[in-house]
Amino acid sequence: MLQERADPPAQAAALANPLLASARRQDNAADESAPRSVHRRLLGMSWAHFLNDGSANYLPGILPAVLLSLHDPISMAGVLVAALWIGQATQPLMGLLADRFGGRSLVVGGMLLSSIGGALIGFADTTAVLILVLIVIGLGNSAFHPQSLAGVRTLAGNQQGLLTSAFLVGGELGRGVWPTAAGLVGVALGLHQLWILALPALITAPLLARWAPRLPARAVHAKPIHWRAHARPMAVLIAYRGLQAFAMFGLATFIPIMWHLRGGSLVAGASIITTMLVVGVIGNMAGGHLADRLGRRPILLLSAIGSAALTLPIAYVHSFWIWIVSGALGVALFFSISASILIGQEIFPENRSLGSGIALGLANALGALLVLALGLWVSTSNLTPVFWVLSGTGVICAALAFAFPRALMRGDDDAPARRLAVTRAGSR
Repeated sequence: MLQERADPPAQAAALANPLLASARRQDNAADESAPRSVHRRLLGMSWAHFLNDGSANYLPGILPAVLLSLHDPISMAGVLVAALWIGQATQPLMGLLADRFGGRSLVVGGMLLSSIGGALIGFADTTAVLILVLIVIGLGNSAFHPQSLAGVRTLAGNQQGLLTSAFLVGGELGRGVWPTAAGLVGVALGLHQLWILALPALITAPLLARWAPRLPARAVHAKPIHWRAHARPMAVLIAYRGLQAFAMFGLATFIPIMWHLRGGSLVAGASIITTMLVVGVIGNMAGGHLADRLGRRPILLLSAIGSAALTLPIAYVHSFWIWIVSGALGVALFFSISASILIGQEIFPENRSLGSGIALGLANALGALLVLALGLWVSTSNLTPVFWVLSGTGVICAALAFAFPRALMRGDDDAPARRLAVTRAGSR
């Protein structure tokens, strides 16, 4: 009896089926591991943001002690905070460099510069030297943000509001935790030992070189930036974010000083700032999530109204109530930050890093200059008028929330192209 020969096509299909099944299993495993890899990298970026912003923003927590050690008056508080944040004006330039050359070197180098500068604050024995150190910190902070935010956007996919908020949480926690940590180190060991706070960043730098996405360099002959088309929404964004930055910096500067004038301790004053910024994480995450669902204008409006309503009571409440009000105020202040950054990136679809730099950098520099003016105006014994001024900024921001173009409020990637096409058509 002759053995029946297998049909060649059937034989090939039989051989192919295990291979196809294996390929499908590998594809499914890759699909499942890709989100885990993205989340791990995002967690690493958020940790780096924690270290960068912590090192760059702990000065308010020790500001009363620094002013005493340098024998400076309270009016110098605004000068020192302005020196720390004026370097943020270079963020648009850093954004242009980030897009032009790509890579991730500005993320790593910026974090290192912020951290090393933060380590040197305790060794500055004159006001002039301290101002120089603070400017260096500002430049490092400025270098870190545009490229890191553009990198996070490439990881975020269709959850840009939520995952951008998750990255920003790291920075907010750093800005919140570091002032109290610096206060504890300063009280227990002295200001000269603040260098200890830079050690985690030095250890993290080699890992960050792997976590940060490597961005492509912008082509030399890429589309030019249409400055005229972007001028109006850019001006509205800078005004909105600049006034919110003014309120945030002003509160971080003058709350610890007010507490010190009332006879409170350095660490307790710093802990009020920590409460405001750490609890503000809730606002950041909620605002980013709701902006994806409801659009951005309600988020901008609620943030402005909430900050206006909650800033003024800070000057009048006492005991544990100041921590409760500060926590609620932090939620309101950070409710709109993710939406603001994404708006900046969508205003400049030709250059996302530039958009991030304008949303954060120029706005923060404007806020720093306003704090400088406020510090020179403030009385050395009564800080209550400061909080009236800061509360008024929220009212102005509420009006500005209605000035943004409708296309930027939807939160979809096609909006910038539609807005640019309409603007070009109208200019012909």
